[in-house]
Order: sequence, then structure tokens, then C-alpha cells
Amino acid sequence: MRLYLFSTTFVKTKYLKLNNNHKSLEEVHESVDPSLKKSGWKRLLAFLGPAYLVSVGYMDPGNWATGIEAGSQFGYTLIWVILMSNIMALLLQTLSTRLGIVRGLDLAQASRHTYNPIVNFSLYILAEIAIVACDLAEVIGMAIGLNLLFGLPMIWGVAITALDSFILLFLLHKGIRKMEAFILMLIIIIGISFFIQMFIAEPDMHGVIEGFIPSIPNSTALYIAIGIIGATVMPHNLYLHSSLVQSRKIERTTKGIKEALRFNFIDSAIALNMAFFVNAAILILAASTFYSNGIHVAEIQDAHQMLEPLLGTKWAPMLFALALIAAGQSSTITGTLAGQIVMEGHLNLRIQPWVRRLITRLLAIVPAIVAILYFGESSTGKLLVLSQVVLSLQLGFAIIPLIHFVSSKELMKGFHIKTTLKIASWFITLIIVGFNIGLAYNEINRWLESVEQPLFIWIFVVPFAISLLLLLIYITCEPFIAKRSFKKKNMVPHITNVDMGKLQQSRQYQHIAIAVDFSESDKRSISTALQLGGNTAKYTLIHVVETVGAKIYGKETQDFETNSDQQYLQNYQAQLQSQGYTIETKLGFGIPKNSIPEIVNNSDVDLLILGAHGHTGIKDWLFGTTVDAVRHRVKVSVMIVKDN
Repeated sequence: MRLYLFSTTFVKTKYLKLNNNHKSLEEVHESVDPSLKKSGWKRLLAFLGPAYLVSVGYMDPGNWATGIEAGSQFGYTLIWVILMSNIMALLLQTLSTRLGIVRGLDLAQASRHTYNPIVNFSLYILAEIAIVACDLAEVIGMAIGLNLLFGLPMIWGVAITALDSFILLFLLHKGIRKMEAFILMLIIIIGISFFIQMFIAEPDMHGVIEGFIPSIPNSTALYIAIGIIGATVMPHNLYLHSSLVQSRKIERTTKGIKEALRFNFIDSAIALNMAFFVNAAILILAASTFYSNGIHVAEIQDAHQMLEPLLGTKWAPMLFALALIAAGQSSTITGTLAGQIVMEGHLNLRIQPWVRRLITRLLAIVPAIVAILYFGESSTGKLLVLSQVVLSLQLGFAIIPLIHFVSSKELMKGFHIKTTLKIASWFITLIIVGFNIGLAYNEINRWLESVEQPLFIWIFVVPFAISLLLLLIYITCEPFIAKRSFKKKNMVPHITNVDMGKLQQSRQYQHIAIAVDFSESDKRSISTALQLGGNTAKYTLIHVVETVGAKIYGKETQDFETNSDQQYLQNYQAQLQSQGYTIETKLGFGIPKNSIPEIVNNSDVDLLILGAHGHTGIKDWLFGTTVDAVRHRVKVSVMIVKDN
């Protein structure tokens, strides 16, 4: 065993001097504790927020493509699809919040907790495809907005979008309230822009009202309707919302949980109704401007160019482009956080947010660049609609597990959904899955009839479609047949408790802090600390929760990993106290290199012990490093424990 000792007193030595004033761009976590608010409306305001971060995904550029296509080709006929989609979204997001509030599990964690590894991994791949499809819409929408407003070539705009998402990662460092304010500002920009454009366009109100009567004129309308559903009811938002609602600290009583469910429903209703207004406004604007003049517009760029001559004002296209950029920017946060939640929940794998974000964005940029280079800029509109259809096709694989989870009496401990809500949920699922199966069948038949050599389709496309159908049937029927409860699995990215055994001791330090990560290296770190401090020293075990909720909401997070980590710390504490040691525990939140120094510097610790991370090179880029950053920020000596 090697012991490396770093101290702030080591100046002008071969060791690096510690920098204790490193405060630049550190994350600021704002606490959200509704229990501190006594009056009802103040408590409600404390709960408002998560749904706004979710709602931006319901008004992204993908909605623009489907809305413009629907309005210019079919007039006001498909407004009812937007309304139906919004009602579906509200119900499904409510189920998602119920899972997160009652069980402290997000949808990805619950899936990994329930299904066998093959099914779980398949659901993960489908969720990732949905996130990439959503990101593709944001990439294209942002590039189109830059092109319309500043004349920037599309290919350059697509390349620039590789960087824009990091603006939001920077905002996360400034606290969740500032992030929510930023998102709300963008939503207001979008809403005002379309309100002004609708006022200028003077839509036919009688036609708008008739548009709420359900009808599907032809198969093209069915394709667009499915695209609208995919653009509105986004599967990755179910993962995101089930995680974000765990940020609010609630009383774990029947009354406290019911209050949280009620207030989060109000939050969702307000946010999603704002999204409905934006989506309906897009379709109404297209119908009143293009359809009424006999113009079929399939591209966002064409819609922008025609607004000025048709409406007679230069402000309409400027507001249109500005709203498009705001929509692209606001919805980027959805894919960023949802992607991290999906990866951590399904695979039990955690990498740095910027790496995760860059991978997702590159997967979206590549098809956009290929489409622009080989098919021209005119292909972007079709690519947008296709991305929304892909989202819709994935919906069933997120909705069906969610319904099963919140219907379980054993899992939900009395807060399972009742029969009426179950029927409504399964009815919505039947509509979505039925539409998708019909679309997939029609598209495969069209491909078989249109190509000269259909062998490729029979070998690859048809078996893939059949395998997806079988997976859908399995996740639908398995709970009814097996009647299994959740399996006990490790739900966080580290192993479970390690038995400390009988550890040796000696005495040197009075108060020693040990950073633990619930792996075998903890035993070496704690053993080293006990040898240095003996029975008379005081010991503080530190662990940092790194979930998405912890990074955004700090100590107010109440997710599954937070609760399990607290239990692990208590288990360590009990084992060591039984051997006669004085032990306390500290749970940090967010990024370890920030949280550990904060805990240490705010206590009377005179030595910090860290276990070496055990990886170098590319793994440092993927998973991040803690030791180097921590030793430069703490005010005490640091010991790094590493195997020979």
C-alpha cells in the first residue's frame, strides 16, 4: 500500500501547492423546501418548476415541422390531435410524477429494477434512440433559426449546435432557480411571438372550432397525426419528470405525499397548457396563412419566407425565426438531463455530463449533416417530421412499463392508480400503439412495393419490426402472467455494503475525514484512517450523491440513490461504532470535487483521506477525476490511499 500525503504547509516542495480560493464557475445549488412555506399558495409555488423544464420538450422545433405540415396541408382539421396529445401528455406526466414521488425511483431505475438484463438493455437502446431523435429536431431547428435570422448557412448552423448545449451546462452551475427563470423567459418569447403572428394572420375562428372535431382525411394525415403525437408526448420526458419531482423535500406521510401529488399535478397542468397554446398557435398560423391561400408548405424555411408577403409585415418572419431559436435552445436541456437519467438508470453507468451531452449531440449532428450534404437543405423539414415519428414509435416502450409500475399495489404502497385511471391510461396506450403499428405496417408495405430488390427489407427491416412487436407484447403481458414484484438489485453506480471486519489502529490525528464510494477501496481508506487516529480520534465518513437531481437541487433531493447512500453510510457508522470508534457521516450532493472540499473546509477536520480513482487516460475524461481537484481546494492535509 502506498500513502501519498499532501499538505497546505508544503510550499516550494516537489508537491503542488494547494489553491484554496478556487471559486470560479462552481455549481450553486438552491434548496427547495416547501415545508418552510406555511400558506397554501406559497407551498404551491415551492412545488412549481419541474414541469416547466419538462414542458420545453413539448414545444421544440419538431412540433413546428409537424404543425406547419398539418396546418398548411389540412387546415384546421388536425387541431383535435394536438388537444388529444396534450391530454395524453398530462395524464402520462402525472403517472411519471407519481412514480418519482411515491417510490423515489425514476422510470429508468424502475425498469432496471424489474426486467431481466436483455429486456432492460433493449428498453435502454430504444430510449437512447428517442433522445437522439429529439436532439436531431433541436439541431435542425436551431440551424434553421440561425439561417433565417442571420443568413448563416445550414451546415455551419448544425456545426455550431455542437457548442450551444454547453451554455445550459454552465447555467446548471448557477442554480436551478436561474435555470427555471431562463427557460421560462424563452417560453414567454415563443408565446408572445406566436400571439402577435396569430393576431396579424386573423384566423377563421369557425374553422378553428371545427378543427376540434376528430377526423383523419387520409393516410398522409395519419402519418402527420402520429408525428404530432410523437412531437407532443415525448417518451424521454417521462424519464425526466420522474426524476425531477424528487427534488422537492416532502413529508413521507400519507398527507405529505398526497399534497406533493396534488401540487405537481397543478404544476404539470399549467406548464403543459402553455405548451398546448404554442403548438396550436403553430398549426393555426400555418392554416390561416398558407392553407387559406392554397399553399402547401413542407419546410420551415418556406414558411418563414412566405410570411412577409402573405401577412404584409416584416415583423412576422423575424418573430418566427426568433421563436424558433428560443424553442431550440429551451428544449436542449430536456435531452441533456434525460440522457443522463436514462444511462444511469438503465445501465448503472455514470459519466461526466459534458461527455454525455457531446455524445448525444454528435449522434444527432451526423444524420443532419449527411442529409444536408446529400439531399440539400430542403430535406431538413422531412427529417424533422421523421424524427417525431420515431419518437412516437418509441412511446409504447416507455408508457407500458410506467403504467405497470404505478398500478402495482405492492410497489406504490397504497398510492397505486385506481381503476378509472388505469382504463384511461391503457386506452391512451391502445391509441398510440395502434397508430404506430398501423403506420409501421403501411410503411413496410410501401417499401416492399417501391423497391426493385426487397430482399434487404425482408432480411433486416421485417425481422427488426417483428422483434419490436414481440418486445412490446412481452412488457405488456409479463406482469399479468408472472405476477412478480420488483427484484432487489443494486440501483446505484457502486457496489453495496462492504463488511469492515476487525481493523487495526494507532493514534496521531484528532479528526479525520474519509471519502467513501461504497467499494472495496473503502476498507483500505478506513483502515488507514484508524491506524492514524486510533480510538481517541473522531472520524467523518463523506459520500457525495451524483444523480441529476443532486446536481440541480442539492440537499433537497429525495431520490432513490440519496436514500440508499444514506443507508450505506449509516451501515458503515454502525459497524465502526460497534468497534469503539467515534463516527459521524456527511452526505454531499452534486460533483465530488466541489462537495468534498465544502464539507471538509466547514468542519474541524485535520486530515482528509481519499482512495485513488484507479483509472487514467480516456477514463478520466469519461468519469472525471476527484483527487487532483480536491487536494487543491481543501485547507487540510490530504492522504491518497492506493494499492501497490
